[in-house]
Amino acid sequence: MANFFKTGDSDATFIGNMLRGVGQVMFQRNGWTGLFFLCGIAWGAYDAGTIEVAWGALVGAAVATLTGYLLALDRNDGNSGLWGFNGTLVGCALMTFLESTPLVWLALVLCSALSVWVQVALNNVMKGWKVNSFTFPFVTCTWIFLLASRALHGMPADALPSPHLPGYFDWSVSLAPLDLVEYWLKGIGQVFLINSWGAGALFLVGLAVSSIRAAVWAAIGSAVALAGAILFGAPGEMISEGLFGFSSVLTAIALGATFYQPSWRSAIWALLGVVVCMFVQLATDLWLEPIGLPALTAPFCLTTWIFLLPLFRFGEHPKEVDHSHWRHSKDVKQPKF
Repeated sequence: MANFFKTGDSDATFIGNMLRGVGQVMFQRNGWTGLFFLCGIAWGAYDAGTIEVAWGALVGAAVATLTGYLLALDRNDGNSGLWGFNGTLVGCALMTFLESTPLVWLALVLCSALSVWVQVALNNVMKGWKVNSFTFPFVTCTWIFLLASRALHGMPADALPSPHLPGYFDWSVSLAPLDLVEYWLKGIGQVFLINSWGAGALFLVGLAVSSIRAAVWAAIGSAVALAGAILFGAPGEMISEGLFGFSSVLTAIALGATFYQPSWRSAIWALLGVVVCMFVQLATDLWLEPIGLPALTAPFCLTTWIFLLPLFRFGEHPKEVDHSHWRHSKDVKQPKF
């Protein structure tokens, strides 16, 4: 059974590649991390009475991984889990916002598969800019299907936000210590669209199994975003549901634990990215409200591109900086952090 979770390129299995794909949602090339993530999704989905979200994540990861095999894509990418992470998020999102019907499940399969070649296409374009598409294939494909669902009787969009112009926001939110811890963990849980502090805790454990540094930066990202949202008086409901945390968590892991070697300069850069991401999150939410679409992880993608495109060097780097790939990030020296 341990072979299913091998992280090496030799003797990789379909299940191992699929689980590493789930782990790669947070840049982790580790099957055990992916398993912890799936357990967290199942925990939160069951607790909320939406277990179909967990099944959606599993189906999305499997379909995307299978699509990579069928398209004969780079096997090293597949063994690193880079085929499956967009499909995993597609499954979570469609089952979160759409009613679980046979046609929606068919759409989920199509959208998960589509995310794989959209990823290849966007990476081909962005490679010249020396950055990666990250989760933007998931964002693009999911936006298309969710927006189309408003005109499709066979894809009931009961849980999608109602289109409306931005209006009054209630800034009140409890600042009791236990509530703040709950908001902080929910910010991590919302990476997979799970509004659960328990899921967020399991995701942190899964990260720590692969990389203590990544787990620490995920915790920092959610905490800084939470503090910033409270300081600037962001909408209370969004704060309490962790909706300022998830993109900041991904940004923190990308800038603080994936693309730069640890140094005080890279740490400051990552913290600055987390703060900026909070503003990008709210701006994206307000921009999309008139058409009733969720921001998903678009704020993470936009912010991380903004901070990687300058191609600055922090710490030890090769002569030419290239952020278009992170498959071998496991080979980067992992400090005791």
